[in-house]
Amino acid sequence: MSREPTYVAVVSDCPLLLHGLTHVVDNAPELQRLHAAGGNGTLPHEVGEAEVVLLNLRDPVREVCDIVAQLHRKGRRVIVLSAAATQTDLVLLIEAGARGYVSQWAREEELLTALSTVASGRCYFSTSFFGDRDVHHTPLRITDRERQILQLVANGATDREIAAELSISEHTVHSHLDRLYSKTGYRRRADLTRLALKDGMTAAEPAEKG
Repeated sequence: MSREPTYVAVVSDCPLLLHGLTHVVDNAPELQRLHAAGGNGTLPHEVGEAEVVLLNLRDPVREVCDIVAQLHRKGRRVIVLSAAATQTDLVLLIEAGARGYVSQWAREEELLTALSTVASGRCYFSTSFFGDRDVHHTPLRITDRERQILQLVANGATDREIAAELSISEHTVHSHLDRLYSKTGYRRRADLTRLALKDGMTAAEPAEKG
C-alpha cells in the first residue's frame, strides 16, 4: 500500500526562491504541493489544508513570529527558511510554534530531510546557523537522561510530553530540569533551548524510553 503524500504549502516573498522551492516540492514523490504564494501578509487561511508550511519571508522576525503563531494555532507545522539568523531569532520562532528552521542556502537534500522530519511530527533545526563551535568549550557534565530531556525541550516538548515520551513522571522531569538549570546557570527554558540547538541536540531519533 502506497503511503499518503504530505501536503505542503510554500510561501516566499522572493519570486526566484519561490520558484525553486516549488520545484523541489513538486519533484518529491512523497510530497504534494497544495499552494504556493508570495508574502504580502500571508494569513493561515491562505495555505489551504496543507499539513506543512514552508515559510520564507524577509519581514522582521517579530512579524514572521506572528505569522508562525497564527499557522501553529491552525495546526500547521511550519518550517522557516532564512538567509541569516541569530540564536535569539531561532528561540523566538520556536516559542511561536515553528517546527523547523533551515538556511535558505541549504542543499535540496537537507530541505527534503527537514520536510520529512517535520511531517513525521518531529522537529528539524539546522545547526549551520551557529557557525563554528568554540574548540576550547568544556562540555557540560550532564547525564544521558538530562541530555534526552534537553533535546526534547529544544524540540518544543512540554513537561507532560517529555514525561510521556520517556515514560517518567512530570515530577521527575522537573527534577532533571532543576539540575540542568543548576549546572548551566540558566533560569529560562529559552536558554536551555539555545544551548541544545548550539550543541546540535535536535532532529535526532526519538529518545529511548526506560
